[in-house]
Amino acid sequence: MPSQPCHVVHLVYRFTTGGLENVVAQLVNQLPADRFRHTILSLTDIDPTFAQRIDPARAELMALNKPPGQPFALYPRAWRVLRQLRPDVVHSCNLAALEFMPVAALAGVPLRVHAEHGMDTAELNGKGSRYLSLRRFYRHFVHDQVAVSDALGEYLRTRVGVAPAHVHHIPNGVDIHAFHPRQPGDPLPPNYPFVPGRDWVMGTVGRQVDIKNPLLLVDAFIALVRSGEPGTERMRLALVGDGPLGQDIRERLQAAGLLDRAWLPGVRGDVAHILRALDCFVLPSRSEATSCTLQEAMATGLPIVTTDVGGNAALLDHGRCGALVPTDDATALAAQILQQQRQGPDHPQAAAALTKAGQHYGLDTVIQRYRALFLGHADHHD
Repeated sequence: MPSQPCHVVHLVYRFTTGGLENVVAQLVNQLPADRFRHTILSLTDIDPTFAQRIDPARAELMALNKPPGQPFALYPRAWRVLRQLRPDVVHSCNLAALEFMPVAALAGVPLRVHAEHGMDTAELNGKGSRYLSLRRFYRHFVHDQVAVSDALGEYLRTRVGVAPAHVHHIPNGVDIHAFHPRQPGDPLPPNYPFVPGRDWVMGTVGRQVDIKNPLLLVDAFIALVRSGEPGTERMRLALVGDGPLGQDIRERLQAAGLLDRAWLPGVRGDVAHILRALDCFVLPSRSEATSCTLQEAMATGLPIVTTDVGGNAALLDHGRCGALVPTDDATALAAQILQQQRQGPDHPQAAAALTKAGQHYGLDTVIQRYRALFLGHADHHD
């Protein structure tokens, strides 16, 4: 047993609502406190609401307030911070943080682990060659890499050139004790405006940014209400989260005369509570690796409709655990949402999703994999 806990610096671009940030919060709160201590180092800023998910006794939070543009001007300050913190491990998440791994190496951090949680919009729009070149360069400063999906692991091995022994497939985990199906008598979330049984609520949780494509769900909701199909008069919309598309969402709903049938509460810390109040979970993203919120919806036992991108199909067993639709197709999305409503509460796909979440994505297993990796005990044959 070491005399001092292993000090892990989690390096992120921004600490706010998001899948990779949720993983960091899980690691901080769940790794054994007698073996680990943590610093969350945000290159830009920290969302105080999301920061409330962190047990303050377990981690220090620091923000470097990086301005837009190239990262190099921030390298000297980042080096000084890492020299002061003297971590045993730096755990970077996604490309923006990977760019600081040379600094971690220069600061003498003994173990450097990078986690790849997905590709951004720029890579989807044909600029992948530049980002691929960057990943190939920065891989030399990293000891081990984590891929949250099989597809990302394959990309790291075959395209980036990471040695297979140093690629670890660790899916995102879900706390099945916190995320569970609705029980009779469960109270509603604070400020929740809808009435169970009277209203039928579709919803999503996530950043309101282009790659998450919340406007696709807005368009499907508007189309459903305008269709006049039986049952659509009961439909309501919940969009939890915030981001640059927030104003566009409000304006589109307002123009359709449906803002009063939507709930836009911003970032919330009671996501498990909110999911249990929904009748259908919708993930309209243009890209995903392994979606944390999708796993959480599965563990909640919700009917699910998601776009067929990234790791979504694998999570849902290619339709056994939820409905898949083409991306950017509001008509197909609306049709599947209507079908979920008509299937009623005894939903075989939702039951299958609940079972799979419990068997494959339990948080305890994921935490043990990261524990071994951070302590340098990981098996090198993932």
